[in-house]
Amino acid sequence: MASRIRAAGFEAEHVIDAGIRGQPDDQVLTYARQHSMVLVTGDLGFSNVIHYPLGSHSGIVVARFPNEISTELLNGSVVDALNNLLAQGLVGALAVIEPGKVRLRKP
Repeated sequence: MASRIRAAGFEAEHVIDAGIRGQPDDQVLTYARQHSMVLVTGDLGFSNVIHYPLGSHSGIVVARFPNEISTELLNGSVVDALNNLLAQGLVGALAVIEPGKVRLRKP
């Protein structure tokens, strides 16, 4: 049974719960597309706009944070960034979030 997490107005589904853990990146993004989900990941490979063109998905957010950051700070930073990004329009866009910095590329 897949579980979804709801917090701060967001709903999230982990790749484990979706049954796609360990699948190739293309299959993970296909799942997100099929369910109209924004993909939030730490995998920098998803920032390749040649392989994952802008406008071809519901949005990709790549979170780039140091391993030493606390879970509380990481989660707060991601939720804050998502709130701001959704207000700007994230459909089809690529966002890279880092401590104190957000880069957004729109189609």
